[in-house]
Amino acid sequence: MTSPPIYIPRGGDSVPRQPQLPQDRKRELRIWWREIDRVLLGLVLALMALGTLAVAAASPASAHRLSTSDATLPDLYFFWAHIRWQFLGLLVMLGTSMLPLEMMRRTAIVTAAVMLLLLLLVPIIGFEVNGARRWIRLGIGVQPSEFLKPAFAVTLAWILSWKLRDPRLPVIVVSGALVGLIVALLMLQPNLGEAILFIGVWLVLVLLAGLPLKHIGMLFGGGLVFMVGAYLFYPNAQNRINSFFGEATPYDHVDLANRTLTGGGWTGTGFWLGEQKMRLPEAHTDYIFSVIGEELGLLVCALVALLYLAIVMRVFARLLNEDRLFIVLAAAGLAALFGGQAFINIMVNLQLFPSKGMTLPLVSYGGSSTIAQCFTIGLLLAVTRRNPYLSREKFDIEELLERGDDS
Repeated sequence: MTSPPIYIPRGGDSVPRQPQLPQDRKRELRIWWREIDRVLLGLVLALMALGTLAVAAASPASAHRLSTSDATLPDLYFFWAHIRWQFLGLLVMLGTSMLPLEMMRRTAIVTAAVMLLLLLLVPIIGFEVNGARRWIRLGIGVQPSEFLKPAFAVTLAWILSWKLRDPRLPVIVVSGALVGLIVALLMLQPNLGEAILFIGVWLVLVLLAGLPLKHIGMLFGGGLVFMVGAYLFYPNAQNRINSFFGEATPYDHVDLANRTLTGGGWTGTGFWLGEQKMRLPEAHTDYIFSVIGEELGLLVCALVALLYLAIVMRVFARLLNEDRLFIVLAAAGLAALFGGQAFINIMVNLQLFPSKGMTLPLVSYGGSSTIAQCFTIGLLLAVTRRNPYLSREKFDIEELLERGDDS
């Protein structure tokens, strides 16, 4: 018995096919899951979970402080709002982490250009909060510098990586001019803390990019001149530094934060049992680390600090076998930005640094700032993605430094 002939469709015939988009999407997700640094992702999610708990602890203090005779905020007002912002932030983080490297770089450069334009408009159309004009209203209040920071780190890495193409290109001068413009705009707001953070990221990247060693001393001397000039001619910096070095009063924000931080001892007073947090200004944002100390204890504070350290060290460990300068610089800049902001916030709460009005990344409550921090982590996850089956030569920083000295 013969089998029926095989039907071969002609050009004009239509053959039902399975839709390819779901299969392609599943394939992309499998590739993403294989290449993503799951350890880094797990550390970030653990930090966000601790942040959710911390905002729940701090929410009653800020809700009571901001309630008026006309409107009383419920105790968990900021907690539920934080959950919503975290959900949006997670979508941004995961979506950004799925971008191919080239698309990630372009997205960061475009974001940097748009946010720099908005930063130029802040003195004109921005609105004030607590005496500082840093925000622009775009449906919600947006602080352009928050989104500019991660985009700036990637853009700066791209500019400095030009040095491999032609060592004679003045990449240090170009990047320094860009940083100078941003710092000048931030000082007008005023926002000294963010200005210091931008300068710090720039210093880290120019050193990694092979800045001649003879110029390092000049940079640190310039930084010292900047700080002295800020103290002498910038009232906001002068007031904060004088308050830090002067005799503390029971109503100083930094002193209140330090006494709240140590008020719970090693194990804390217990969740929602803290009393000193009720006097803290911005308990859910700038001083949330102190709330963690009072209610959950200094041991949990140490755990939070170790999580930040682990995230930064994981990024640098991931770069040990990287052979592309742009990726090394971009990941290092984003890690320095993330870790530097956390370091400054923790030092303020420990009364070891003047108050800067800077939040604790992924832990403090925030609207657009939470989205910006998740965007930072998304870029970091995207730039550290690796095909586990490809081997790489190690990046030779010594060779790059020798090139810098020769130029």
